[in-house]
Amino acid sequence: MAFQGWTWLLLLGRQNSLARVWRSRRGGPSLCWKRCCHWSPGKSLDPEVRAFLEENTEVTNRGHLTPEIRLRLLTPRCRFWREKPDLWPYGDPFWAIYWPGGQALSRYILDNPRVVKGRSVLDLGSGCGATAIAAVMSGASQVLANDIDPIAGMAMILNCELNHLNPFPITIRNIINSEAGNWDLIVLGDMFYDEQLADGLHHWLQKCIRIHQTEVLIGDPGRHQFLSHSIHSQLHKVIEYSLPECTRQENYGLTSSIVWSYQPSNSLDN
Repeated sequence: MAFQGWTWLLLLGRQNSLARVWRSRRGGPSLCWKRCCHWSPGKSLDPEVRAFLEENTEVTNRGHLTPEIRLRLLTPRCRFWREKPDLWPYGDPFWAIYWPGGQALSRYILDNPRVVKGRSVLDLGSGCGATAIAAVMSGASQVLANDIDPIAGMAMILNCELNHLNPFPITIRNIINSEAGNWDLIVLGDMFYDEQLADGLHHWLQKCIRIHQTEVLIGDPGRHQFLSHSIHSQLHKVIEYSLPECTRQENYGLTSSIVWSYQPSNSLDN
């Protein structure tokens, strides 16, 4: 099966199965840097999983907005570009695609390091970890990456190694609807693919801003679920990037991706 089939199935999965997983893992203990990290610096990777990921992904810095960052991704030269998706043994590899919202966030951070320098940053739904890596490269004082897929956590560690960075802490707990974490900045890309998940994000991000004055940046290429959600009325457009041709082809013709600043009203009822 061509990779276009992969991306189509993954896009569908983001609207269905993965959203159900996020919803099913609601709540959990409050966040703090020392307690929430399921994957901490120095923790070794399972050798079998490492070998599989290294064999079935390609290291690349081409075809996306951040050539400064090297990543392990699924590309046309990978076996699973052609294989049936259900032969992949570790669940849908959402992390193996560098989604356009994440690309825009990472590009913006690399170009504007003042946004993260000396600040604590939470990368929500981190995937391949590119935005977290961009934050580290740009001088963030603390970075926590969050993704509910443990394989994504392993891939992030491999991607840190590729970029000569010490791995940052990673949590695979669903933290949406948990106690609001005290972050200077929360970044999230390509997360508004399900209405109920979007509602949960909207409420939780509002709470983080209200309690801790957290800044929130959202990356999205203009998907319908994002543009039609009520959160869109509370966003300020920061910058828009034209997507590389490769990314356009993998995302069914989307031509650009935007970084938005989330500036909600004082009410938590929206």
